Amino acid sequence: MSLDSADRFGLQSFMGAPLSRDLSGAKVAILGIPYDSGTHPVRIGSRLGPAAIREQSVLVRAYEPPEQDFNPITALGAVDYGNVQVFPSSVRESFAAIEEMVTEIASRGVIPVTMGGDGAVTLPQLRAIHRQHPDLVVLHIDAHTDTFPEDGIDRIRYSTATTFTRAAEEGLVQTAHSLHVGTRGPTYRQDAWAHASSLGYRVIPDYLMRKRGMDDVVAEIHDMLAGRPVYLCFDMDIFDPSCAPGVCTPTWGGLTAYEGLSLIRALRGLNFVAYDVNTVSPPHDPGGMTAFLAASCMREFLFLTVSQNT
Repeated sequence: MSLDSADRFGLQSFMGAPLSRDLSGAKVAILGIPYDSGTHPVRIGSRLGPAAIREQSVLVRAYEPPEQDFNPITALGAVDYGNVQVFPSSVRESFAAIEEMVTEIASRGVIPVTMGGDGAVTLPQLRAIHRQHPDLVVLHIDAHTDTFPEDGIDRIRYSTATTFTRAAEEGLVQTAHSLHVGTRGPTYRQDAWAHASSLGYRVIPDYLMRKRGMDDVVAEIHDMLAGRPVYLCFDMDIFDPSCAPGVCTPTWGGLTAYEGLSLIRALRGLNFVAYDVNTVSPPHDPGGMTAFLAASCMREFLFLTVSQNT
């Protein structure tokens, strides 16, 4: 069965976007990456994230007056590009497949909006986007930096914890103009954020964001990233588990749903060239509430894209 005919058989697309590999009229392509590396010490299940997000996206209504009183799917000619074919036990083959499909989208001038999967899926996407934008920067919104060294619990070279370490080593992002925002909570090691800073990333932890105020932090983000091609990596554990329990590493004290959605909306005006949302783990997600919130975040990504195309 072809992807183009899949909707006739009742397969769910994101927010009703056409299931298609035709990018000729598209500004955005939505892509599922059903991969987790299986290295998380406690929770496995984010490979099921794309299916859950698509399922819950039926609850996400297109119109929000007065400022967003239009359908972003139709405004962008968005298509649901289906899923990358990945292999749960194989990092090499899976990363190659992810990079190839994201390149397929980005090389056509179309912005990929992807849903993982765990945080490891960001690295092959950065490889693909860097090929199109050598001066790429990253805005990483997450309770964790995912920038750990390879010692201790993170001896595996490619894992959710080492994504941005590898990105810095491979020169995929300009770390001096890249940020980790919202880091918080207990960790398995001392000085857990120090390695990210040593690689040149700007780390703005949650406690400092709250002390300074969101408006002040957003202003800094705009100052650092203005005019640069930005990859937005959004980990759902940035939210408090009270509104997003179904994640790989839940950490109390995070953003409310309102704060998180408002933060995304406040990023309007930046030049986003790719987005990903990750770590939705359906086996740990009562009522699909995390997947529903992730779909709502993706809708905000679409509105950001509309704003930069008008």
